[in-house]
Amino acid sequence: MFKFEREIFASSNLVASQAAEQSLEQQQRDVYESHRHRAFSLAFYMTGNEIEAEEILATTFVRAFQAQERPDGFAVDSALVQELSQRFPVQEVEAPAVIVQGAAANQRNVRRSDLEAAVRNLPANERLLFLLRDVEGYAPAMISRLLNIPEPQVQRSCFSARIRLSQLLAEQARNEAA
Repeated sequence: MFKFEREIFASSNLVASQAAEQSLEQQQRDVYESHRHRAFSLAFYMTGNEIEAEEILATTFVRAFQAQERPDGFAVDSALVQELSQRFPVQEVEAPAVIVQGAAANQRNVRRSDLEAAVRNLPANERLLFLLRDVEGYAPAMISRLLNIPEPQVQRSCFSARIRLSQLLAEQARNEAA
């Protein structure tokens, strides 16, 4: 009877460890599914290339899962930003000169394709900060924490990106009108 009880105990431990392993695997799938679209979108906007964006996505999740067994959103974002920062070093860029061109230029409706083209033409560091702040909605403090740069620099760079984006869109409008 004792041998039988030991076998039952051993098999129940095996079942429990398999269930825990399956649970971890499912949790990891859930983490991947809940963050992959955002990570891919940011990678694609930064590279403009689907294959390169897929590489960044894969590397991001490898980093995140190596750092933590069950990474949270911040860990995934940190891994993504770390990967993007290696490919596109974040450094402060001189802000463009502000040119005021009348209200009519600012009231023009912008096509999504024009906006995407203008975003692609931003310097890489401004593009990353613009995407994190204005597209993904991250707070400047969170971006500062993710990129390990001062919050005032984040705010200046986001402002600079918006100005540059506005100028690029105005230039596109002038080119279309000509």
